Amino acid sequence: MDEALHHLFSQLHWTLLGLAILVILAVLGKAADWLVGEAVALSERSGVPKSIIGATIVSLGTTTPEVAVSVLAALKGSPGLALGNAVGSVICDTGLILGLISVMSPLRLDRRIVNRQGWVQLGAAAALVAASFPWRSPEGVLSVGGRLPQVAGFAFLAGLAAYLWQSARWIERERVSEDALLEEFEQDVAAPLPAIVAKLLGGLALVVLSAQALIPAVIEAAARLHVPESIIAGTVVAFGTSLPELVTAIAATRHGHGELAVGTVIGADILNVLFVAGAAAAVTPAGLHADGHFFVVLYPIMLFVLIVFRLGVIFSGDSLKRPFGILMLLAYCLYVAVSFWAPGRLPAG
Repeated sequence: MDEALHHLFSQLHWTLLGLAILVILAVLGKAADWLVGEAVALSERSGVPKSIIGATIVSLGTTTPEVAVSVLAALKGSPGLALGNAVGSVICDTGLILGLISVMSPLRLDRRIVNRQGWVQLGAAAALVAASFPWRSPEGVLSVGGRLPQVAGFAFLAGLAAYLWQSARWIERERVSEDALLEEFEQDVAAPLPAIVAKLLGGLALVVLSAQALIPAVIEAAARLHVPESIIAGTVVAFGTSLPELVTAIAATRHGHGELAVGTVIGADILNVLFVAGAAAAVTPAGLHADGHFFVVLYPIMLFVLIVFRLGVIFSGDSLKRPFGILMLLAYCLYVAVSFWAPGRLPAG
């Protein structure tokens, strides 16, 4: 499918290619609206907090593009692209998406739930850096880099299973009996439960397929602008596979469901480490090589935006304040600028 799409987009005139990108973005936005509506309806019907729905069901579906791209890249012998996509997606999810939507409007936080999920988010990222670090020869970390071994991939997948199991337990404990107030956006809340689930899955599928169609179109446009593929691997691919989280979070925020947006991003970050990087490493006997660029740029910026988010949750009260969003957004801009400034040091594509 990817090769066919690449061939199709390569044959299009600039005008048609631009129109195709706009159409795909429009479909993606509509699919995200649909997805958020059904996720909120499911949350209201089951009595589960929106942030937990966002951190499990929605995130699992919107992380599918990253998993597909990274596993395929690892199998085809491009471990840098596989790991770079996972780490770049965490930076994009937290720095760009959370930063952008918190600048748009202060995000409401369910502090108890966000704290609980947020520590898992930061812990998973720290585990990824530690597992990739060359402990036997640390002096070469900034030049040679390190490696995420296959055994760590299996450990991350085991952690994913434990996280989903624990999330199910949290869901049971968070279940409430009182009926939630219906809002205009939640018009499907009274629909039969199987219909809500079917629409939710349909929305997830449409979001994923739209994002997958967008990636080769954006890559073709970048190639026509003579942008090196190494930069595309570290920035455009990560951004493209994070589009489901972006449009879902923006749609949720626009409709006043900031908790769902935050939960979606936190869950996506956890899954980018445990699911995306874990699966890509698990299918590669030699593991995933993390060159010096990871330890010079990607890992430090990833940890920085996650720490800023944690501090934002601690000091912001019930809403994530704009200054923290601005700081995360600036960190993402710095990441993109440094990547374009030093293309030779980007993860291999």
